[in-house]
Order: sequence, then structure tokens, then C-alpha cells
Amino acid sequence: MGLIEAIAARSEELAQKWADLVLGTYPAETQAVWRKNRDQFTNPVGHNILKSTSELIPLLLAWNDAEAVARSLDTMVKIRAVQDLSPGQALSFVFLFKKLLRQEFTAELSAKGELEELLRFETRVDNLAIIAFDLYVAARDQIARMRVEEVKRAHTNIVRRANLMKADVAAHKAD
Repeated sequence: MGLIEAIAARSEELAQKWADLVLGTYPAETQAVWRKNRDQFTNPVGHNILKSTSELIPLLLAWNDAEAVARSLDTMVKIRAVQDLSPGQALSFVFLFKKLLRQEFTAELSAKGELEELLRFETRVDNLAIIAFDLYVAARDQIARMRVEEVKRAHTNIVRRANLMKADVAAHKAD
């Protein structure tokens, strides 16, 4: 059995382990809550992390639909883009999958002299990181635009209120 088949056979297990590694990047209290509760309504972050890892593994195996990969990555990237993480910390989840693959398959593939297969597959993970980086930058740009728009709205409201107050003062003086 080759690496692709081995990953496919263990995809649910690997998705869970990858999600656990991603959750491990958060503070201990947060990890405890998100690991214990996977309900999409009471714990949308934990749910979406597991959902994304579960979707990404088959997409990485097939590696024939960049748009589907981007859609699946987008949720997790957006979650991490709004959190107080550096860009490296936010995108480290991609490389955690590479770490997981090495932990799970290096010994077996090395014993069979097929370690090169793992290295070739890791190229897909590296490309996943590039896609994630593009999505992260787009998400951060959107956040910045939203903040600017919020400042503009607040400024407009302040000016409008000031003008109303000015009109009230002028009306009282006229009386």
C-alpha cells in the first residue's frame, strides 16, 4: 500500500489528529473547551477546525480541484485571521499536517525505502500553505477595509450629530 492509499484509509483518524494539533496552538483553557464540545452551534470554531481538516485530506489526496481546496481552507484561515495571532502562527496549521504525516509514516516508508513518496506528497502540503497565505492576506485586507468603513461611519455619525447640535443651538439663539 502506497502513501496515498495509507492516508486515505486513515483519513478520519488523521483529520482528528490534525484538528487536535491545531487546537494545541491555543491556550490550555480554550483547548479544553473546544476539544470537549464539537457542536457547531455552541462551539463553531472547534467544529469548523475538524470540518476543515476532514475536508482537506481527501482534497489533498486527489489534488485536482484548487477551488475546492481554497473553499475548504477559507473557513479555517478566516477563523485564524481574526484571532490575535501572528501570520506565522495563524498559518502554522498547514505545517502541522506535514509534521503529522512525518510522525505517522516516516518509519514505515523509510523501512520500505519509499521515503521519497512522503517528500513528494509534502509538496502538496507546501502548495496548500501558499494557497492559505493568499487567503490569509485577502482576509486581513477585508478586515482592514471593514475597520476603515467603520471609522468612516462613526465619523459621519459624529459630524451629523454635531450639525444637529449646532442647529439646535442656532434655533435657541433665534428665539
